Amino acid sequence: MNTPIPVTNTGCLLVVDDQESNIQVVGAALGRLGFEILPATGGLQAFQRLAVRRPDLILLDLLMPEMDGFEVCRRIRENADWTEIPIIFLSSADDKGLIVRALESGGVDYITKPFNHAELVTRVRTHLALKRARDELKQLAEDRDELLGILTHDLKNHLGGMDMSAQLLRDRTEAMADPKLRLMAENISHSSSQMLAFVKEFLANASADHGLSIKLVPTCLKQAVSRSVQQHQEAARRKQLVFHTAIEGDAAIVQADLAALSQVLDNLLSNAIKFSPPGKQIRLTVCPPGASYVECQVQDEGPGFTAEDKTRMFRRYARLSARPTGGEPSTGLGLSIVKKLVLAMQGELACESTQGNGATFTFRLPRTTGKH
Repeated sequence: MNTPIPVTNTGCLLVVDDQESNIQVVGAALGRLGFEILPATGGLQAFQRLAVRRPDLILLDLLMPEMDGFEVCRRIRENADWTEIPIIFLSSADDKGLIVRALESGGVDYITKPFNHAELVTRVRTHLALKRARDELKQLAEDRDELLGILTHDLKNHLGGMDMSAQLLRDRTEAMADPKLRLMAENISHSSSQMLAFVKEFLANASADHGLSIKLVPTCLKQAVSRSVQQHQEAARRKQLVFHTAIEGDAAIVQADLAALSQVLDNLLSNAIKFSPPGKQIRLTVCPPGASYVECQVQDEGPGFTAEDKTRMFRRYARLSARPTGGEPSTGLGLSIVKKLVLAMQGELACESTQGNGATFTFRLPRTTGKH
């Protein structure tokens, strides 16, 4: 069942027309219904009105002598404070080309003169209702993001402390004789680690969604890879995994954001450790195959991916066929974050894999000759 658009006769309308008689006709048709009318006899006066008062909707004549409606609409859309005001064109021209051009320039509707009063009122009401709905959705999205941000940041702090305490508890109980106590400590540690991993990746994904503050600077990819490998050595040791690193040449200087590159490597190495069975190898290769970019590969000997996995592996919360081999947490966010970050750094990301034969993730970043 379709929800009807609410009928309201409130709102401020800016009517722009070089003929005052036309403004009077529109004002008479809409003013007596409760709409507030702001008149403007040209583009310059319209901008003066907009600078003082932001209307809910603009009715704009197309063919005006000093500045036509196309130019007025273009300037309104270029101003961040006015860009979301709906603009309905009013014109005696019934040329299809002009109508298309008017809509492409930023208009939401086009009404030909002489207009039917009932049609004018209906279209104004409709676009005002749509604008209110968009504004409400935007406000709801902002409220949701703010609430989630507060919750996830607070959860991250609390879960971090809980995870640290759970690990200490688990280490203390390993020497105890009571198997039930050891099992409970292990369960607490495992659950807190999973929750903390999810919150961290949720925050990273939300940050990527809302526009990253990427600052590209000359960065040594060799050093970044070495740091990331060092940070993951302990996790690899616990699963008896061995890192093999091969770096060709020293000129692996790329344009990258330091924090984003670190997060890309962290996610790829974490996944390689997570999905590798104990006793396997993880290979990292940095090579300069092209004159304009440097390539980094992370190769594991895990279960690999199916053809279906490959079609959705970079989507958020994607559940793939592979499962962590040591009970590690898996949120389905890591690869979507990697994809966004690599693209934000003007790079490329690809995966080669067949089920049962491991996976190789390759990302390329633009080469630079600058000093890091």
